[in-house]
Order: sequence, then structure tokens, then C-alpha cells
Amino acid sequence: MSIDFYFDCSSPWTYLGFHRMVALADELGVEVTWKPILVGGVFNAVNPSVQANRENPVEAKVAYQSKDMADWAAHAGITITWPPTVFPVNSVKAMRGCLVAAEQGKLVDFARAAFEAYWGADRDISQDEVMGGIAASAGLDGAALLEGCGRDEIKGALRANTEELIARGGFGSPTIFVGDDMYFGNDRLPLVREAIQAARAA
Repeated sequence: MSIDFYFDCSSPWTYLGFHRMVALADELGVEVTWKPILVGGVFNAVNPSVQANRENPVEAKVAYQSKDMADWAAHAGITITWPPTVFPVNSVKAMRGCLVAAEQGKLVDFARAAFEAYWGADRDISQDEVMGGIAASAGLDGAALLEGCGRDEIKGALRANTEELIARGGFGSPTIFVGDDMYFGNDRLPLVREAIQAARAA
């Protein structure tokens, strides 16, 4: 059984899904393959409605989404505050950073710190200084991580993950696969749990 989790730190719903997937994997004792992507590239390729909705928001839906996000954050035990200064954020460096951190077994630590910096502390994760601090909080050398983000193989891996998600039918973040079964969004984690348990039973 394979479990793939495609994610971009620029999404609050992905922060929720990431946090809960880490807990679920620990609880069930399963290994997750974490796959950083650029969700903007996914939107541009197959889901332009996201950008259109941002340009012409439905006010009642926006108000409810704020309430819904707060409810989910309380449920998950994390803090999410809509960034007042930078949204949407350019997450390229952060997502490349996840891939560099993965080489040292620190992807989860780095990604968690990036989520917390952006969605908890309103830090601009596109900035080198912020990235260096995130790396340090995850037990990594900030300068080395930033240097790693410029390597061709890291850039290529991020592109490949993004293209792979699109090829598998994905259209946003977070997207989880249990085997070949796709689940989209934080609120699908109960279904992911059932799929994992069913796959084990089989």
C-alpha cells in the first residue's frame, strides 16, 4: 500500500490536512510519501476557476470559509490566521526547501515550520531571511538549504511532482492517494483513514 500526499504550503486547508495526516500516519503506523508541488502550476494547467473565484469572490462564501477554517483549526489544535500582508504567497522556495530538507530526513519538520511561519506568524516565506529561520527551527543549516534550493535536481523534482499530480487527475492541494484512490482536501481525512484500514484488511 502506498500513500502519497501532494501539498503546497501556501494553502491553509493544506496546513490542516498536513497536520492531520502526520497525526494519522503516526497513529496507524503507516509511511507517507510527501510530495511538494506548486499548486499555482496545477491551477494554471487544469483548475483556472480558483483564480477566477479570487477575482470575483462570493462574499457570503468567503465569510463562511473564514468561519469554517477557524472551526477546523480549533478542531485540529493549530493556529491559522489569514496573512494580512502577503496573499497569495510565492511558495517556490519553501516547496524546494521541503525537497532539500527531505534529503536529511527533515521534510516534515521543515514543512511544519513553513506552515506555522506563514499561517501562524504572517511571515513571508518567499524571503531568504524567513526561509533561513524556518530551516534553523527545523534543525537545518539555513544557508545550505537556500543553496540547495537553487540546484537543478531540486527544481526538476518540484516540477516533476507537480506534473505527476496533474497526470494522476489532481487539481489542487492537498491531494492524497491511497494506492490509486484519490482524495482531495483536508475534510477527506476520515475517508483516507478508512481506505488505509481497508487496504490493510485486504
